[in-house]
Amino acid sequence: MRYMLLIYDDERNPGPVTPADREASMKEWFAYTIDMKKAGAYLLGDPLQPTRTATTVRSKGGKVLTTDGPFAETKEQLGGYYLIDVPNLDEALRWAGRCPGARTGSIEVRPIMEIPGRPA
Repeated sequence: MRYMLLIYDDERNPGPVTPADREASMKEWFAYTIDMKKAGAYLLGDPLQPTRTATTVRSKGGKVLTTDGPFAETKEQLGGYYLIDVPNLDEALRWAGRCPGARTGSIEVRPIMEIPGRPA
């Protein structure tokens, strides 16, 4: 089954400040990703640019409306994701619990809706 691990954190938190701390943090994220790949769980994953770079799009009454930034003001912002393929929810939760982002923010685990006959 496929699951999306949505990584949330507070963008106002500066995270690792020194170059050595940033390097150590990146090594931890890379190791996590490599472990997922070795286990055959990893399908895709990327960090996202800050919410200040986002544009929200809506279509109302035949008109397309755009707004700078995210839709909602929240304490934590979506900062990245992993798409994984694992046998069950328990395994998805295990990967979410190992995610480095779980220590400073939260990881939302969502099953992917499988739609029969969906074009690839």
